[in-house]
Amino acid sequence: MVGALLFVALLNGQRDLTILTLLVLGVISGARLWTRMSLWGLRYDLAVDKHRVFPDERVTLQLSAENAKLLPIWLEIKLPIDNLLQRSSGKGGLTKETGLLWYQSARFQWELIAGRRGVYQIGPLAILAGDLFSFFSRLKQTDERHSIMVYPRLVSLKSFDLPGRDFFGVPRSKSPVQDPVYILGTRDYQHGQPAKYIHWKASARHNRLQEKIFESTVQEKVLLVVDADSFARNQAEEDLERMLEVVASLAVRLDHQGHSVGLVANGAIKGGGRASVPVARNDRQLSAILEILARLEMKPAGDLNDLVRRRLADAWGISCVYFSHEEDETVFSAEEYFRQRKTPALFFVCRSHSPAGENRPGIQRRVYCLDDIRAGATESQ
Repeated sequence: MVGALLFVALLNGQRDLTILTLLVLGVISGARLWTRMSLWGLRYDLAVDKHRVFPDERVTLQLSAENAKLLPIWLEIKLPIDNLLQRSSGKGGLTKETGLLWYQSARFQWELIAGRRGVYQIGPLAILAGDLFSFFSRLKQTDERHSIMVYPRLVSLKSFDLPGRDFFGVPRSKSPVQDPVYILGTRDYQHGQPAKYIHWKASARHNRLQEKIFESTVQEKVLLVVDADSFARNQAEEDLERMLEVVASLAVRLDHQGHSVGLVANGAIKGGGRASVPVARNDRQLSAILEILARLEMKPAGDLNDLVRRRLADAWGISCVYFSHEEDETVFSAEEYFRQRKTPALFFVCRSHSPAGENRPGIQRRVYCLDDIRAGATESQ
């Protein structure tokens, strides 16, 4: 339109109109060139203070942007967030707009509130930059993303006794016998120890004899079993969330009491991987279990009883705590396997077809409803 107006002005000899249209065309061309150069020398950095949180905890995002050139620019930042990570002042994505002069920097900060359990993505970052009057703009989509993992909520649990058992001496009593199944680490070989305790690979690596360090047999070993398939069949998403809160809280309690804890589930894992953590005790054991529970989805992934058999195939002295939506054939099959293997087990279900704690003939277990263990109050993080 401006070009057509210029042609008419030249055709009719309109000097003032010609100058005006030329100025307009010059401003448009200059703004376009300005916009083309706006992304040059633009530096940015997105930082998150926490990547692993519990529900209702705050996550702080900080974004810094620097215009490392002589040309001032207009800048708009758009940062998408998942629905269950929301701003403390409202929902939706994050947007900031500002102008940056030459070699000027700006910093933006947002506070998010972690929602329910899951793994959420922050990003990718979208940057709009253009001339200082924001006539035109150019979009740059970055690859920068941050994953926020929200663990299950921790709840208060009622006191109950695990069906403990120890193959070496009396349960929960001090015993000098070591369990050769569970290896904690290595140390320099002590004279008089059996040669079978020598760790040959570690010895070759350190160029001196190393021996294995074993767990004490008085330590309780508990495998937590979660039947995610039973929740999927009944479309019981809320019941699954309540159950996982109990599983996470029980894992935390057992770890704090000094017990060895493991986990196996038959649900799909968001991001890939197996929903299984071997029974052990180390500094990363609890975080590994909580991470699996955060990533666990209500999608079947394998036969649970087969997974349990593989996990218990070469392990002894382990007690099991089994979680399911209701008493079904999978639970009965697990009961029979535990009975044949003489593995003590407790069963917790959301829907029980028998009175709480009632024993079935020939079965070494008890079935409880979820409310029999869950006190309901949320623990402070």
